[in-house]
This record gives sequence, C-alpha cells and structure tokens, in this order.
Amino acid sequence: MIRSAFLVVLLAGLAPLSANAQDDASGCTDPQLFNRMPGHYLERCPQSPFEMRRFPVGPIGADGMAKLIELEGQWRIFAYLPKEGATKATPLQIQRNFQNAAKAAGGTVEGSYPEWCRFQLDESFGVGNTCTESGTTLKFTGDGKETWVFVDATAAAQTGYREGYTLYLLERAAMTQDIVANELLDKINKDGLVALYLNFDTGSANLQASSNSQLDQIAAMLKSNSALTVEIAGHTDNVGAADANQQLSEARAAAVVKSLASRGIAAGRLTAKGYGATQPVADNRTEDGRGKNRRVELVKK
Repeated sequence: MIRSAFLVVLLAGLAPLSANAQDDASGCTDPQLFNRMPGHYLERCPQSPFEMRRFPVGPIGADGMAKLIELEGQWRIFAYLPKEGATKATPLQIQRNFQNAAKAAGGTVEGSYPEWCRFQLDESFGVGNTCTESGTTLKFTGDGKETWVFVDATAAAQTGYREGYTLYLLERAAMTQDIVANELLDKINKDGLVALYLNFDTGSANLQASSNSQLDQIAAMLKSNSALTVEIAGHTDNVGAADANQQLSEARAAAVVKSLASRGIAAGRLTAKGYGATQPVADNRTEDGRGKNRRVELVKK
C-alpha cells in the first residue's frame, strides 16, 4: 500500500489483473503515498490547488456525527473501481488494509467508520451521496507538512452504488514565515507587535519542527535586545466552541514561552496570554481570513 520509503502492505489472495481490464483515466496516476489495491483501475483523479475540507476524527457520537477538523490545502481525489474478472476485496478489507499500512508507515488512524450509512461525510467534501460504508481517516506528518486521507469503500451489492473505493487526500503544507531577527525587531518597534504563523499540530499546542527556524530567530532577536520584554499572545479563528478556542490560545502561547525559555530567554521577560477568537484581524467567514486569525503575536510591553 505505501510507496517508496513507506511499507508496502497488500492483501493476500487477490486475483491477477485481467489482460482486458479497464485502463486508468487519461492523466491519472496513483498518489505518491499509496499504491492501489490489486485488481483496480483509476477511474478519475480531480484535483484543486487549495480547498477547505472538514475531516471526521474520533468516534461517532449519539447523533451519528463525529468531531470535524477543518483543514486547508491541496485537494485531490482518487476514485478506483474493480477490474472485470478481478477478485473483489470487501469494503472492510480495504479499510483494514489502509489502516494497517498507515500505522506501519508511522501514520495514525484518526477515525474509523464501518457500517453502511451509519456515518455521513461532511458537506464540504462535495459528494452527491455522503453515506460511507467502510471509511477511515488517516494522517501522515513529515517534511513540514500533514497529509490527511479519508478512504471510502463501497460494495455495490449492499448499497446499490458502484463498488470500489475512493481516496480523498488533502495535503496541508506548513505555513512558513521567513522574517529574520532584525526584521522582527524593526516591526515590533514600529508597530508594537508582530504576528507569527507558527505551525502547531491540528487542535493542539504541540509545536511542529517546521517552526524551529522562526523560534530561533525570535530568540536571537530577544538575546540581542536584553531590555525588551514581550507578551506572547495566542489567537484562534472562530471555528468551534469559544471555551475550547480560549483554552487552545492559552496553551499555544504557553508552548511558545516554554520553547523560547529552552533557547535561553529568561522566563521573566515573557508573558503568555490567550485571547481565543476575540481579536480577529481578518474575516472569519473566509478560509484565508481564518488562516490569518490563527496566529501568535509577539507584543512589546
């Protein structure tokens, strides 16, 4: 299943491909992350350079819904159908195969949704029938980016729809900011603050390694200006509960303070404070606006 440096995990007992089997759609190739299931062809592979999708994570609640994580990035769909004469894997087999391959490759299973139509995809996916039969959310992190995948497998005999499976893949590139120490100081002296777009794990205060360069520059600026004291202010967009956003903003501000202290900045020069979604700098009704609102500010005291 997983290509290149990733472990290959294949189902046993599937028939070889038919010589007269269908060909892949023009221009379609498998995603770099995954090999296809044996006996399938790629029917279509639409893509978009930037979209927002809400991926399900965690268990299904009593209301039939799961928690949704809003993600933005490159969006690709890979729809596979079984070739004529090939032995067909069941939807549950497909789901388990992808889950096992993801875990073997260092990825994580963020959600598992078996059973026909007990769970429905969020409308942001833009599919006509949102019911899933054996679906699973997978996450891979590395090289400064996150790759989220939802695998949706269907059996025609049970559902009345064409059998096969579809990969919904969103690549969330780490936001980068290349302001160097001198530029940081100039901006904070001029404006009294500078907005930083550090990379955290989704819904978490865990700083990703891709933020290390920017944190190094902040520490260098503070070391060269020993009289400067700052507030580390955490901010979120308005998606989700206000209390949860407030707690997340506080935790992220504290994480930045801890990271700077580990780089030799005296704790007395740093104050952590969270503001939740109460101080937006852009329109939360747009994807771009929400991205700008998810920030950490360095505020001169």
